[in-house]
Amino acid sequence: MMSSQGVKDKQNTAPARSDWRSRFRFSIAVRLHMKMWLWLFSFFISLNILLLIASFACLVYYGEQKLADFVPYISELETLETNQLLEVSGVSIEELQAEPSGWVLPKILQRYVTPGTEAFARRLQVLSPPLRWPNLQKMARQLVYRVEFTQNGRNLVLTINLEPVAFPCIILLWLALIVQVITLVSRSFSGIKPIRETLTPLTELARQAQSLNVQRGPFTVEEMRQLAGKLEGINAARLDTRIDIETTQDELKGLARAINHMLDRINESYRAQARFVSDASHELRTPIAAIQGYANLLDRWGKYDEKALQESIDAIKEETANMKDLVEQLLFLARGDSDRMPLQIECLDLKEIAATVYRETEMIDGGHDFTIDAQSAFVEADAGLIKQALRILVDNAIKYTPVGGKIKIIVNQENGNAKMIVQDNGIGIPPEAVPHVFERFFRADESRARATGGTGLGLSIARWIVERHGGHMEVLSREDVGTRFSIVLPAKS
Repeated sequence: MMSSQGVKDKQNTAPARSDWRSRFRFSIAVRLHMKMWLWLFSFFISLNILLLIASFACLVYYGEQKLADFVPYISELETLETNQLLEVSGVSIEELQAEPSGWVLPKILQRYVTPGTEAFARRLQVLSPPLRWPNLQKMARQLVYRVEFTQNGRNLVLTINLEPVAFPCIILLWLALIVQVITLVSRSFSGIKPIRETLTPLTELARQAQSLNVQRGPFTVEEMRQLAGKLEGINAARLDTRIDIETTQDELKGLARAINHMLDRINESYRAQARFVSDASHELRTPIAAIQGYANLLDRWGKYDEKALQESIDAIKEETANMKDLVEQLLFLARGDSDRMPLQIECLDLKEIAATVYRETEMIDGGHDFTIDAQSAFVEADAGLIKQALRILVDNAIKYTPVGGKIKIIVNQENGNAKMIVQDNGIGIPPEAVPHVFERFFRADESRARATGGTGLGLSIARWIVERHGGHMEVLSREDVGTRFSIVLPAKS
């Protein structure tokens, strides 16, 4: 048994990658998270540098202020007895055994310091190495501002304790460092969540593309226009173009995969349309050639030959009727494909539809043995279209069942589905042809189909009608045994 419902394409899933480097490469969220984390880290580094520069400036400024307070006493330093008085204000003075050393201000900066101290050598100094687990108070005491100079032939060094300024600066730097570490650690674990939330619209776009990919039936005109606007680089000559999924970011893989599947469907639809146009041209060419041949026959000698005249008229009428049927079927399919055929939905009993078709067929065709076994089965559908689909199946059974053969119409309901079945004991369908019976213009036996007057569109129309109602068709056939076509529709609950 073969169902006309399309089997969903299996989506190719990318191989799992356990390597974190591959994950970093293929995920936009991870890459953005890493970039934001690195940006935050660099920002904190820059902030720390600025804080260090500001702290250095504060320490130097404090040292220069203390130095300015000391300058008036420099000329009075005949002895070092003044040192005890200076220590009370955090300043000590000692005699150097070597020449003064340190950083001497360039001329451009000498105008900004206290007059008389321009040539003094200055430097910040840590008296002892910092502790492993630092005592902030002790660290502050170790920072001093040393000013070395020569006075009255003596080399002196003025040591200024920077603790009053250094302690707040160290506290500020440590607090900033602790806050930064906590922020970086928390960002490492929670920073990716807002990024994924920001990328939610992109994920939704991928889901919408996936839903378009798995929907039943052809694309609408609006969907085709939207797709054409997004994929301008792909045209009818390049429908084999595909997006490389392996090199696509994780968040875009669903969208890329959906677009590739849609391109597959469009490519197949395009090819089917090309085949359809080619087959339609071929089908119309045959009756047109026949009509043209008989017209030429009439033009030569059929005007005076009554037998040739009648033969030509009969043949032209037959071919014209075939062309009319073919054109009507083509128009039906064209309206269906463009979604310009509204359905008149109503609640109906398939038993009544089957009984009507049974009575009409029994009156028209007297060469076959018709039977019916119908139970009530209610569906919501267009009565005219469902009757047309059933007539197509009955007509096919009549065409391919020898005179005297049996044709049975069955209606039942089971497992939430309503079924209409047409069964015959005709010539059957070859096994290799069964998967193609619903294709447009397909004929299992071209010569035999031509003899029966078939166009190869009936089953395509029947399937379109059934699928438009949310159902599907099934076929079971064996050569020289018979064929069974089933219309399966959702039953009304």
